[in-house]
Amino acid sequence: MNPIDTLSQIGREVSECAQCELHFSRKNAVPGEGPADAEIVFIGEGPGFHENEQGRPFVGAAGKYLEELLAKIGMTREQVFITNVVKCRPPGNRDPKPEEVEICVNCYLERQLQAINPKVIVTLGRYSMGYFVPNVKIGDVHGQSFWVRGKLVIPMYHPAAVLHQGSLKPILEKDFSSLPELIGKAASVPESPETNPPYQQEHPKQLSLF
Repeated sequence: MNPIDTLSQIGREVSECAQCELHFSRKNAVPGEGPADAEIVFIGEGPGFHENEQGRPFVGAAGKYLEELLAKIGMTREQVFITNVVKCRPPGNRDPKPEEVEICVNCYLERQLQAINPKVIVTLGRYSMGYFVPNVKIGDVHGQSFWVRGKLVIPMYHPAAVLHQGSLKPILEKDFSSLPELIGKAASVPESPETNPPYQQEHPKQLSLF
């Protein structure tokens, strides 16, 4: 199955998923969106109110800010793939439970990443960061680069956190400004074998690219 068909199939499965309790309170599941050959994938935490209403990721205030950040580096959201670690809105915007993250990642996110095969993965917030780069604080590693299963993973603050805490804005914008060069650096690295284990099973290796 080609990547476009694979992502479409995953989207259909997500819309009908009933594997955890999040499906009881959702209006629309949010599988994610973007081109199947995107060089960069942004992974947030979970859908919010507007995402649950529309079935699309990052369509509220945080999504508008993400589009502004992309514009600053000459990109649009149509060029990138955007998704979350959990595909249904946690009730009351609570944190996703570990078992919810595990189910959603194993059933859907891993398959999405395999289909897209991006050069760079940007995690937005601590929940998506924790899957790829565990046991660290986002304040200590934001904007840094880690090789995880042959992919360049860059933890960043979530745009929603920046909207609530304005002091983080220059930090996130500075981290974003490095993306074009990082994408170029990642493109020069050989592909990793498809037989590699899931991301969380490999110890991340920090790499200085400058």
